[in-house]
Amino acid sequence: MPTNLPTPRPPSRVVIFLLMLPLMASALPRTAFADTPCSGHQLLSQPRPQGSCKSVKARIFTSPDKTLIASVQAVDKSLNATPDMESNVVIRSSAGATVASKNYSSPGGANGYYVLNAKWSPDSQYFAYSMMSSGGHSPWSFPIWVYSAKKKQFASFSDMIGGSPTVSGDFTIAEPHTLNASTWKEPGDLTDKVPVSVDLETAFDKLPAPAK
Repeated sequence: MPTNLPTPRPPSRVVIFLLMLPLMASALPRTAFADTPCSGHQLLSQPRPQGSCKSVKARIFTSPDKTLIASVQAVDKSLNATPDMESNVVIRSSAGATVASKNYSSPGGANGYYVLNAKWSPDSQYFAYSMMSSGGHSPWSFPIWVYSAKKKQFASFSDMIGGSPTVSGDFTIAEPHTLNASTWKEPGDLTDKVPVSVDLETAFDKLPAPAK
């Protein structure tokens, strides 16, 4: 037997550290690997990392007759907020062609609106959605907008009720296209909400044509 074999050297500290990394990682609390907040319509205590929240998905609403698809997309302008703090509404055909869109983002990401609730009318002619301010301005106000498939036009529901605001983000649409929402009883009085109903076809016929 040879007797002059070299004596094995003990592993270096670097090697030991690398071997221990998996064990150290498994011992860390789960909060150490918490994901960056990417939803929830909230301002953040510190900015998100650059390039974060790339996998945020659009909210998709398909019309009952399957001919149109409304997509509510997160604009993601500010790292000081979750990416869905402001919204872009896109109307597409079932074939994928963009028919219309309306962007509710602001330059700084805190003075626009995000979509709260959305739905199609039963006859597939109108897509309605309520919104909230991205920066918390006028927290009592929930603007509602409506898209008309026939007119290919967006319009404010407030313009259909004499300029009065809607004071709740909840609304319904009865067949075929009557939108039911809430407004105030007296201007400036937020203590007493009253229901308001509008036939959307009649309302759009009364609105002025959009400026070109």
